[in-house]
Amino acid sequence: MPVDANADLLKYYEVYETIGSGGFAKVKLGRHILTGEKVAIKIMEKKDLGEDLHRVKIEIEAMKHLSHQHVCQLYHIIETPTKIFMVLEYCPGGELFDYIIAKDRLSEEETRVFFRQIVSALAYVHSQGYAHRDLKPENLLIDEDHNLKLIDFGLCAKPKGGLGYELKTCCGSPAYAAPELIQGKAYIGSEADVWSMGVLLFALLCGYLPFDDDNCMALYRKIMRGNYDIPHWLSTGSILLLNQMLQVEPKLRITVRQLLGHPWVMKGYSSPVEWHSKHPLGHIDEDCITEMAVFYKCSRKSTVQLVSEWKYDNTTATYLLLLAKKRRGKPVRLCPDVHLENVPCSPLQELKKTLNFNEGESVPSPMVLCSVEVPSDCPEDDDHWVAFLQCPLTDNQPLSKLKPNPAAVREPIQSKKREKNNKENLPTTAPSQKDGETFALPPPRTPVAHKKSTRVPSFVLLLASRGSALRELPRTPCLDQVTRGELEVMTLSPERRSRSLDMAATQPDSGQKRKGTRVFGSLERGLDKVITMLTPSKRKGPRDGPRRIKAQYNVTLTNQVNADQVLSQILSILPEKNVDFVQKGYTLKCTTQSDFGKVTMQFELEVCLLAKPEVVGIRRQRLKGDAWVYKHLVEDILSTSRI
Repeated sequence: MPVDANADLLKYYEVYETIGSGGFAKVKLGRHILTGEKVAIKIMEKKDLGEDLHRVKIEIEAMKHLSHQHVCQLYHIIETPTKIFMVLEYCPGGELFDYIIAKDRLSEEETRVFFRQIVSALAYVHSQGYAHRDLKPENLLIDEDHNLKLIDFGLCAKPKGGLGYELKTCCGSPAYAAPELIQGKAYIGSEADVWSMGVLLFALLCGYLPFDDDNCMALYRKIMRGNYDIPHWLSTGSILLLNQMLQVEPKLRITVRQLLGHPWVMKGYSSPVEWHSKHPLGHIDEDCITEMAVFYKCSRKSTVQLVSEWKYDNTTATYLLLLAKKRRGKPVRLCPDVHLENVPCSPLQELKKTLNFNEGESVPSPMVLCSVEVPSDCPEDDDHWVAFLQCPLTDNQPLSKLKPNPAAVREPIQSKKREKNNKENLPTTAPSQKDGETFALPPPRTPVAHKKSTRVPSFVLLLASRGSALRELPRTPCLDQVTRGELEVMTLSPERRSRSLDMAATQPDSGQKRKGTRVFGSLERGLDKVITMLTPSKRKGPRDGPRRIKAQYNVTLTNQVNADQVLSQILSILPEKNVDFVQKGYTLKCTTQSDFGKVTMQFELEVCLLAKPEVVGIRRQRLKGDAWVYKHLVEDILSTSRI
């Protein structure tokens, strides 16, 4: 049987749409199931990497050792025989490059804000012994707080003797490469990074590159001379700083340490750039540790030990994402209804204990837990009956042979007095710990229907890595009165189960009393959500008009109010520019190819409506290809369309 390469990823993450792609990687939006936090998932096929596989290994090792407020955080590494998944911090603002071209150029004040963050990130990276060697606007992302995050450490270097030792590999993007790299000389990585920062600063202030040419050799000659045109709008301070950074002779170039307190960088600020990490990996947050200890039913000490190993597995991801939630002022909470099989303190052992399994006995796979409310006219004095059905399933087993295990069926609760006594003596099921205090919270009570209610809700949760279809349910006492169709029974794959349990719970009616049973309370709490979210909904038909969006920096405003007319104009121009496209409603997925049929550029153009002002806009997004070539092509398309 073929193994699903994505199965390991889907244990922990929901995966959504593609938000970017490169030469050998695709980036998808994801959500971490336990914390509910959004992440970016970089997916790489090993067979496509070829000789670039070592670059991925270098990037992973570097990011495992880097933790800084302006460096994109690595959360999780998942490697299968065919794929590598890198789970990274999600930055919804996109690339700094797109921000620059959307604004044409940035003001000196806004440039200074971004540049201080770039200097902070580079000073930290250099302090850890790394040279980035591929600084450019495409490798800086904007997070939700409008702060920059440095990414793509695939070309970074960490000389064994320190950053003072010379490197020889010529790498990076030609337009940002230092003269010593182009000449093939040995170079110092930190000095080459400063040159690239100078080119980046020029792009921020001017909206174009200081050294640019379609001919590669002509571009190299311009870089080696170090001559560039200075636009009239640059201030004297900006010109001076650019000259200090774009020095052809490396030893005359300003250093990162000098940049921290440079007059231009300090203008409007009372202190030099703070480059030390605010989030060092050695620091352990007590609130996050406590939440994980409670959730996994472990002691603080064992939880700290697990986190401190920094394996960049689900434990690391859970801790770092909880920490990210805390920094944004969100509650430090894990999803209480999700129980994964691969957790540090083995909740499967807890499951065995609650089901009265012996120590060496294995849990059947799959196993069905069924909680059924009974009508009020059932000949019992109790408010409700809780029955648990435990049975192994196989693909070919007749459903008529499914029988409940007597040992797994709980007796009905006999009286309200007994219920009160149970509340006072609630047992806790937690594994014994030798290394310290053990946390175990009693599961919340399950909401119970009003006594007069005759509705019979049913819940089924399949706890297994692979399940069989279940079409019937063996009858339990008082179920003869249940009409056919009121029991919704379904099989949940791990992927679908995870996605369902992350949704908001259906709240009980205000008139219902909150009574409940202690048995499997923490599992039952999410079962309402399973049924609610898995009930098929009516699918919406195709969109009959353009999408309405808020103004974004990657949207070009037009002077027209007819979206169909704008779309027609763009469609007529694309063939003239040798751009292939696939149309889906008002979105065009565009592609350009070389003479040999190789895809050189991929981007999206979407005709949309803006509420303020009420005009038609064109949203654009680069998916693959050189950033500046994309900039020129899109500008050419939009200007030719006369919109």
